[in-house]
Amino acid sequence: MTDYSVYRLSAKEKAWAIFVGCAACYAIVWVLYRHSVIAAVAAPLGLLYPRHYALSLCRRRKDKLRQQFKDALQALTSLLSAGRSVENAFMALESDLVLLIGDSRSDLIRELRAIANRLNNGEQLEAGLQDFAARSDLEEVRNFAEAIAICKRAGGDLVEVVRRTSLLISEKMDVELEVSVLIAQKRFEARIMMAMPFAFVGILGFLAADYMQPMREGMGVVVLTVCLLLLALCSWWMMRIMDIKL
Repeated sequence: MTDYSVYRLSAKEKAWAIFVGCAACYAIVWVLYRHSVIAAVAAPLGLLYPRHYALSLCRRRKDKLRQQFKDALQALTSLLSAGRSVENAFMALESDLVLLIGDSRSDLIRELRAIANRLNNGEQLEAGLQDFAARSDLEEVRNFAEAIAICKRAGGDLVEVVRRTSLLISEKMDVELEVSVLIAQKRFEARIMMAMPFAFVGILGFLAADYMQPMREGMGVVVLTVCLLLLALCSWWMMRIMDIKL
């Protein structure tokens, strides 16, 4: 089964990431130095980009899984309100969720199918949920699985517990979604700020080449290199600040 905390790039994705990374490094250095050899020497730094790209795809996959899990909780609440037991609701949840999200091959649909197969084989519901929670690396799934496991051990109205737990988790995810929208806006602004120095130098290089010529010879090269390193440090610092995990 899939471990959602790790994303392994396919050969096509890795080749694309290497191409984009090397091309970006070449373009950035060429804009600053206007020297093809220096740009070609810097281009292999793009080989570091596939790791960042894999982390980005992993985060995107988990965000999509989290949103689909929220939809699943809403569908599960509707099934429980119709009088189904928790196990029967999970058995019927796959078909209802396919109609809701419109993708029968999504990660969550495969997980629900695996849980339904476990139930058909006589396994306990909480075992399948806890396995999914461990692999998903999502707090919402862990909380839901723990609530069902505790209720099964301690006894009580399982249907009501699942309904109330689903409602609380959905409300929490709604708040997190609002916060994530604000964070995404600030992250976009940070990326624009990181790109502006390169755009400014590039425009000056095309419109006022003679003005920028002293920066490409003698001590100007040293100054440009120091500025490039400082920009890289500031970019890393800004991305670390904006990397807020909800």
